[in-house]
Amino acid sequence: MACVCDRSVRRCHGAVEACETAAMAHDRNDTTVAAVDLAKMTLVVSATHVLEKTPVGTRIVVEFERVDWRGPRIAAHRKGAAAADWLTLGPDGTGCLDVRFMLETEDGASIYVHGLGRNHAAEFTQGAANYFTFVFETGDARYAWLNRITAIAKGRLQPDGKTIEFAVYELS
Repeated sequence: MACVCDRSVRRCHGAVEACETAAMAHDRNDTTVAAVDLAKMTLVVSATHVLEKTPVGTRIVVEFERVDWRGPRIAAHRKGAAAADWLTLGPDGTGCLDVRFMLETEDGASIYVHGLGRNHAAEFTQGAANYFTFVFETGDARYAWLNRITAIAKGRLQPDGKTIEFAVYELS
């Protein structure tokens, strides 16, 4: 059964339980956090550039040849050539992730995406999970709701060694 949750400017469609959870999370006295499906994100790595012994550790720039988002409220792909993770690698093997790219939606909107996260770099290359938080910027009124949300993501490097698949959720 579907329901509609009034969420300021936008509306979300989903199961009754998801709507009830989202409504509860918007109660000012409730600190419950709900994760609402936003998209599946696919990143395909094209090149990696390593700068060792920088003031912040080892800098690794991982360029993405493909960025795709597919979800119930957003369908988009990479816009332009600037799409990469400007990560730093600490002496203990912690990767500090800093992903930035532009998306173009199927209906022509431009969206800037910035994601920060942490991982154990060696374990990630062996298939361990990777985690991000994302924020968005857009001037397109149809997607202005993205300007007001924070998203989380969990993903893994695929067996081909180039593709990273993520499940992305809006925090509500």
